[in-house]
Amino acid sequence: MKKLFYLGIIGIILYEIAKVYFIMPMPGSQRMNSIDAAYFLHVWRWEFRIVLWALILIGSFSVFSGKRKWIPALFPLIAVGLIYATNYEMAADTMFYQPNVVSMQDSAANKVGLERLVIGTEINGEAKAYPIQFIGYHHQVRDTLGGMPIMVTYCTVCRTGRVFEPTVDRRPETFRLVGMDHFNAMFEDEQTGSWWRQANGEAIAGPLKGKMLPELPSSQTSLAEWLKLHPDSKIMQPDPVYQAKYDSMSRYETGLGRSELTKTDTTSWKDKSWVVGVQVKGKSKAFDWQRLKKERAVNDQVGNVPVVLVLAKDNKSFFAFEKPENNQKVAIRNDSLFAGNMAYNLLGKRISGTGDDLRRINAYQEFWHSWRTFHPDTQKY
Repeated sequence: MKKLFYLGIIGIILYEIAKVYFIMPMPGSQRMNSIDAAYFLHVWRWEFRIVLWALILIGSFSVFSGKRKWIPALFPLIAVGLIYATNYEMAADTMFYQPNVVSMQDSAANKVGLERLVIGTEINGEAKAYPIQFIGYHHQVRDTLGGMPIMVTYCTVCRTGRVFEPTVDRRPETFRLVGMDHFNAMFEDEQTGSWWRQANGEAIAGPLKGKMLPELPSSQTSLAEWLKLHPDSKIMQPDPVYQAKYDSMSRYETGLGRSELTKTDTTSWKDKSWVVGVQVKGKSKAFDWQRLKKERAVNDQVGNVPVVLVLAKDNKSFFAFEKPENNQKVAIRNDSLFAGNMAYNLLGKRISGTGDDLRRINAYQEFWHSWRTFHPDTQKY
């Protein structure tokens, strides 16, 4: 009987550690293809716990019948303390909270520095900007834009900002931060308990595995550049409750953070080097950030699609487009784009000459380790 007690103690301790280990950034855990094992442990958590605590209870009658009862009594206390730590102190959704209120202001009432990076999006003529300093802590912010719900997400460990429509098969859905997979934030939907990857909105475990969240157009720019292009935009303001968390993020967006998980490599094509990733018609390519800063306008192609990637003069704001139908080379001068006798603004809107506007493409600044992990067939520029 004593063996059952200690078997249960060892089992519950190993189980609680394993359940957290696979979905949190612990040594070696995020380099393993362990999502199926992690999801199995999560789904069957109550069955594991009931069986293991039953073993402890059955064995305790024998263990506590002898002398020095206080020694074996320490083990259940240790197990309970570990359960509390792994399920509350170390749980992703108790470490990173969504804002209590999403406060939006126009440029006149805005208190966010114009030099700050934002993830901006526009739908049905309405534009909003979400500072990375805030959404990097919250990981997701729920809002409405242009009459539809949106889910603005950010993962600091991958440096990935994405905006999704929070619907599954046209059904509204609610998500909570549950952990990470290959260093990328992972959300769990409320209705089915499926796990969704932040970097591309794909369900990677659970009943909805293989489904994709609809992604919406977005741009990463400085707030100053965003307001030049969208002067009527609203800007997310800080939630005072989380000001200390925002302060800890103040150096992140410039690459000066000190955390091993979020710091930046200053040379090219290292794990934490910045790239701009572009995906078109199932093909993808990564553009080195340092080279983009030198060239300013990169005329290239992704798969068979001619594209141009440009960097504004603030060295922060970047935009990608399909090139004009005649495949003319696109240049950038004073934050205007030029192709032959045509000129465009940074939204790709034609401002002189004849022809259509440029077709915008989502482009993402992220760490190289993230882009290559989730785009294993990517090419490099």
